[in-house]
Amino acid sequence: MSAPVRTGAGVDEADDRPLDLRIEDYRRELTGYCYRMLGSAFEAEDAVQDTMIRAWKGVAKFDGRSSLRSWLYRIATNVCIDALNGRKRRAVPMDLGGPGAPVAESLREPLPDAEWLEPMPDARVSTPAGDPADKAIAKETIRLAFIAALQHLPARQRAVLILREVLCWKAAEVAELLGTTVASVNSALQRARATLHEQGISETAPGTTPEMDPAQTELLMRYMAAFEAFDMEALTALLHEDVEQNMPPLELWFRGRDDVIAWMAMGPGQACRGSRVVPVEINGTVGFAQWKPSGPDGEFEAWGIHALRIEDGQVTGLSIFLNTDLFEYFGLPLRLSEKPELWEPKAG
Repeated sequence: MSAPVRTGAGVDEADDRPLDLRIEDYRRELTGYCYRMLGSAFEAEDAVQDTMIRAWKGVAKFDGRSSLRSWLYRIATNVCIDALNGRKRRAVPMDLGGPGAPVAESLREPLPDAEWLEPMPDARVSTPAGDPADKAIAKETIRLAFIAALQHLPARQRAVLILREVLCWKAAEVAELLGTTVASVNSALQRARATLHEQGISETAPGTTPEMDPAQTELLMRYMAAFEAFDMEALTALLHEDVEQNMPPLELWFRGRDDVIAWMAMGPGQACRGSRVVPVEINGTVGFAQWKPSGPDGEFEAWGIHALRIEDGQVTGLSIFLNTDLFEYFGLPLRLSEKPELWEPKAG
């Protein structure tokens, strides 16, 4: 695993503002931490708000023996562990069975949103003016594959792995936060690494996925243009032959370019013809939001948030989140009459 840095370590602990005001400075990085722990953007937001409320109420009891940051992470960790107790891990469709056929008969009733891994807008966890190294780590460690890998770990092992290998805390610091020993922390870290290796997902560790470069950004824009035009020939050229597509909250997923194209050209995916899209920054990579035509009035209605995995000049993964509640979380309207002027993707 590459050498990470402490996300948000630049916050000034010598700040002389009142403590209750300084607490708010940590909201963004705590959101990233809680998201890695919980696998849900909405639950992460709730967990951070709970953390803030507990901290504000407990300001008078903060004795300064630990840093404000450590104190807040202790509260957030307890909130997340409580939330995870007795709950199934959040899944991706590939966890539930093999790939399906690209036909309407393969569709089943959607599963509840609470069962699925959810995406996270980069802007919620990455500070625009932050240190470039910290921003890079924040992006890498919210990639969907890494978040999915973390869901295989018990809550305390998950916290240890994130604190030690993502945020680069020392074993003694993690032991103090969790109220345990350094030996116990080291043992938990070893077990966490072993679990990821057994699942065949150790390659999702930070530092293994290249950042977006101009060629990848250009590919995204070409993909969006081909999708809006519903140009199957152009889309075929951009997809890797072994591309995977999944669409939570549906269990159905596909493997292979032919099946993805068949779903769109001849299957239920035909309903996406005539859609409008705009780019978004999502889980440390790029993607787009999609609105489908909603009738003769010329408007479009929210349909899905697409996250693309791009490798070696082709799209190798498509995660399409059909939960329209996410649109507001990404700062997007539910209905569209004309394409808004939003973020334009840039390399890096």
